[in-house]
Amino acid sequence: MKEIEGNNLSSYLDAPWAKAPKAYQNIVHEDENVIVFKDGFPVTEGHLLFVPKKRTRRADITICFEYAYDWGVKGICNYEWDAFNVGINNGEAAGQTVMWPHVHLIPRRKGDTPNPRGGVRGVIPMNRDYAVPAPYDHLKEGVDYLDDIQRNKKDERFKKVDEKEWAKVVKRMRDKEKKQWEQE
Repeated sequence: MKEIEGNNLSSYLDAPWAKAPKAYQNIVHEDENVIVFKDGFPVTEGHLLFVPKKRTRRADITICFEYAYDWGVKGICNYEWDAFNVGINNGEAAGQTVMWPHVHLIPRRKGDTPNPRGGVRGVIPMNRDYAVPAPYDHLKEGVDYLDDIQRNKKDERFKKVDEKEWAKVVKRMRDKEKKQWEQE
């Protein structure tokens, strides 16, 4: 993980998350490899930072991605949020301001933004919306395009979609994913 020379922190304990007054109140998980903090400037409720305690090898940050993904799936399965983004800002040009590696988990809820389409592409706003309607076949595969259905009622591919039936499909998918997650 390339980081900016001269701005690197020597320890995760030097980061603002650990130095904030009563920082211990913002810790939601800690083990020998990773510490998880509530984000001090959350994008949404439940925004977390997964921070490796050391950075000697690539696995130190990749384990944070695994934790964040698992935590995100658990939140969906427990109906705490509808979806999530997991990401990293690596370097000043990417928006990194704290020069210790960390991974963001940003829970997403229906309606938290008028048009979520494009997801992480939104880091460069003019490249976010690619506005290509999804074919009906993708709906059957489990991609949630209810917003597209609302916006594209005139599109023949979306006239066949029964929104109530689709909501049942989404619930079955969540239940199936929850069952798989519980078995791991």
